[in-house]
Amino acid sequence: MSQDRSIDDIVDELTLREKVSLVHGTVDPEARATGYVGGVERLDVPPFRLVDGPLGVRIPGERSTAFPAPLALAATFDAELARDHGAALGRETKGKGQDGLLAPGVNLIRVPHNGRNFEYFSEDPVHSGIFAASVTAGIQSEDVVATPKHYVANNQETYRASTSAEVSERALHELYLPSFRDAVEAGAGSVMTGYNGVNGTRMSDHRYLLHEVLKGEWGFEGYAVSDWWGTEGTADAANGGLDLEMPGVTMAQWRAILSDEEREGATETDGDEDGDGGFEMPDEIARGMPDPETCEYFAEALADEVEAGTVSEERLDDMVVRILRQMDRIGLLDGNRDEGAVDTDAHRSLAERIAARGTVLLENDGVLPLDDDASVALIGPNVDEALLGGGGSSETNPFTEVSPREGIGSRADGEVAVEYGLPPVEDLSLFDAFEGEADDEGPEREADVEGAVAAAEDADVALVFVRDTVTEAIDREDLRLPGRQDELVEAVAEANDRTVAVVNSSGPVELPWREDVAAVVENWYPGQAHGDAIASVLYGDVDAGGRLPVTFAPEEAYPFAERNFPGADQEVHYDEGVFVGYRHFDAAGAEPTYPFGHGLSYADFEYVEAEPNGDSVSVTVRNTAERDGREVVQVYVRPPETEGVERPERELAGFESVPIPAGETETVDIELDERAFRRYDEGEGWTTDAGEYAIEVARSSRAVEVELTSER
Repeated sequence: MSQDRSIDDIVDELTLREKVSLVHGTVDPEARATGYVGGVERLDVPPFRLVDGPLGVRIPGERSTAFPAPLALAATFDAELARDHGAALGRETKGKGQDGLLAPGVNLIRVPHNGRNFEYFSEDPVHSGIFAASVTAGIQSEDVVATPKHYVANNQETYRASTSAEVSERALHELYLPSFRDAVEAGAGSVMTGYNGVNGTRMSDHRYLLHEVLKGEWGFEGYAVSDWWGTEGTADAANGGLDLEMPGVTMAQWRAILSDEEREGATETDGDEDGDGGFEMPDEIARGMPDPETCEYFAEALADEVEAGTVSEERLDDMVVRILRQMDRIGLLDGNRDEGAVDTDAHRSLAERIAARGTVLLENDGVLPLDDDASVALIGPNVDEALLGGGGSSETNPFTEVSPREGIGSRADGEVAVEYGLPPVEDLSLFDAFEGEADDEGPEREADVEGAVAAAEDADVALVFVRDTVTEAIDREDLRLPGRQDELVEAVAEANDRTVAVVNSSGPVELPWREDVAAVVENWYPGQAHGDAIASVLYGDVDAGGRLPVTFAPEEAYPFAERNFPGADQEVHYDEGVFVGYRHFDAAGAEPTYPFGHGLSYADFEYVEAEPNGDSVSVTVRNTAERDGREVVQVYVRPPETEGVERPERELAGFESVPIPAGETETVDIELDERAFRRYDEGEGWTTDAGEYAIEVARSSRAVEVELTSER
């Protein structure tokens, strides 16, 4: 900004109506931005453009790099790689002429059924917080406003816009708030509120969580933006601490932005009184969506509320300042921004590296890595497609994509026989529903399990690719793979004792055949480089360096009844408190299928030494194999018993992903997050109980290698 014109000067010159115009969305005349603030031409305040999303920049009809899902990124346990990912997202956002990115998604993974778990990082607050901070810092480093979402306790899609999360202060502070705080401390310019309520108050109106915690306790100087149609009362939202209402337009106008055919006249509702264009949303989608008819738009009501004194002009000025401050911070007010970049060679390489590094080897009975000249039966209903992600605001449209068939076919020296076995598993697309279109049914294909079995019998190795399918606004009904995919894996495994199951999933799934196959590989939603990335892991060009950021277990082992998920009478009760994920399984004495942090390597490692080093632990690891490998060193804290207080058996305190050459030894210093030692007391705040804490150096939450102690 020019030194002779401050933000305060701009605010002083704005009329009431101009101020209001800066705190709500309107129609983008180019129909490209997900959210658009029109600016004030009279005072040279430019428009401000916000765009989806966490897996890559999403503009209808345009292409960008399709990165792996955030859950795949989190499985790398590599914070530096996460920052690189954020920076690439920032460059692509600028390359598309946009100013703010509606990412990252940082909600904790509370229930494995959540339809958006693939957009999030972890079931553990320290792990999730490190990735939230790293991605946020990367986005902001490119002069783009990062928007961690959805604040807070937005942990399911079913009735997400009409339910209240009934959650204790302890669970909020220990589990659900840390990722947002870490993102704010990493420089986030914005925070998006969830659709849900928390303890009876709608998040867009939640003065305690928005004003007292976010802006007061944490010192957040950015702006709080609503999720789309996530507000109801204008005065309640403004006084509660919301600064920017989105999208500020009706459903009909919004649908026009999504559809090329409807762009002309996008500012009109075509005489539809409800503003929905006469569109009736499918019931299963509607259960997870807000009702635009209940939204009182800032454009229509806020000026009147200010004039009536219901909302003070001081509060309105604060809203405007917070938005202008971020516009200035990224160089938008003085035009001092570079152009960014889309679909560069570096971005393509990064997308492949994340997809490979995030792949988790769950089981391996010596079949992996594959021999170059092994004959392969490549089996699976979707092996012709790269899996780009789930449905919703994170949908991407890449310039290029590589399917498993293409990636393995180009990497293998031996014969590759392809059999589908089953009809394709169909993707779910939220935006097809918005546009009133049916999902693309894809190729018609009959089931041919017998053909898959015959191919497996003739091959040295059988690779079976299976997958789930999810979308924003809908939770998964169960944790089984859809269709007859389990049957397919079982039949192939019976025909070939060197069967490798590659699972592409949005989170935990049940694997009833896991003891019948020679290897199980979790490959998540790997994005545009799907085929090349998985081939590099299966053939050992890249070590299987990923680890689980979520616990895998049978569905009945998770601690949820209807009251807890999806809830009843518009309330979801978080009765499990702080015992989410591995914390629950530890407390219940239950054995998970695969624990948090689990993952195998193609190398073998020996933990030579571990020593306390102030607020960190120094760990020395030797690669005893004849090949290079990557180990993820994890450190957990086990607290002393405290009378009258239930605490998790252990909590993650830090981690490091370490490449170790064959036969070499590496020493890594892992900083311990103080939150692993503390607990939140609803009367006294953060408290560290006196006593002896065990420091567990581990390969997973269930595989401790070295134990130290620390007095507090």
